[in-house]
Amino acid sequence: MTQLEKVLYTGKTHTTGGRDGASHSDDGHLDIALSVPGSKGAGTNPEQLLAAGWSACFIGAMGLAAAKLKIAVPTAMAVDAEVDLGTTAGAYFLQARLNVSLPGLAPEVAQSLADAAHQTCPYSKALRGNIDIVIKVV
Repeated sequence: MTQLEKVLYTGKTHTTGGRDGASHSDDGHLDIALSVPGSKGAGTNPEQLLAAGWSACFIGAMGLAAAKLKIAVPTAMAVDAEVDLGTTAGAYFLQARLNVSLPGLAPEVAQSLADAAHQTCPYSKALRGNIDIVIKVV
């Protein structure tokens, strides 16, 4: 397990009610209702939150990789993240797909940025080897 030498930021939330509850950040910027995936509840769910956080971090990691390689990233760069909640042998698991769009870049350049981001993005590091992940340049 990697030990941090320096903490850059700590996200803090208070969640009540589980998947049918609510979550609030200590700074007041996050204030959301939660609901079970696929239900008619008014809130979001943990899988959507993971997809949003991971895709945002992944875009940042691609930007860092592009800067190191002196490649201009397209302003229309995007990541469509899909996080599945499912079961195997009666136990709950996640799996995920990141569909990376880097319009205007040669396919091999786009793939190299996606590969570099998957190696450096903190979300990817936390999940790689723990869940099934597919990174696809589209």
